Amino acid sequence: MPDDPSISGKPSGQPGAGASEQPSKITVDAVSEAFYSQALARIARTMLVGGLVLAIAAWARFGGRVALGFAIGCAIAYFNFYRLKRVVVALGDRATQTSTRQSGVGLVLRFLLRYFLMAAVAYVMIKRWPESLNGLLVGLFLPVLAVMVEAMQELAFSFTRE
Repeated sequence: MPDDPSISGKPSGQPGAGASEQPSKITVDAVSEAFYSQALARIARTMLVGGLVLAIAAWARFGGRVALGFAIGCAIAYFNFYRLKRVVVALGDRATQTSTRQSGVGLVLRFLLRYFLMAAVAYVMIKRWPESLNGLLVGLFLPVLAVMVEAMQELAFSFTRE
């Protein structure tokens, strides 16, 4: 079975071929690479702008308490997105050993602390202003909106690149 091209990666009929060959080069369009590499920045920007615009709309439509709950939900969602992005980068750096070594326990504790802080803020909001609960819960879905906007941007970009 070692001569099977599907296993060894060698073209059939050419023993040893492929061992000294360079792998085929994959060409990546520089414009596409630049566009897709900025996806997280666009999502974060969409969250900030969308949260502000929707908080103003919530204020006008539902009043100050609901808008405050929505704004706090958006802030929690943005903080969660930011911290999650940092945790993923730290885990990637840890796996590839490209950065200073961070404690695995420290990463897990910061991960759990983030959820504890979000729960504490939600508890205070519910106890202090129970009518803001709906706004708070809707605000927590801000990243979903931002990712949907990013997906539409990437879809439009892919259609213009064809």
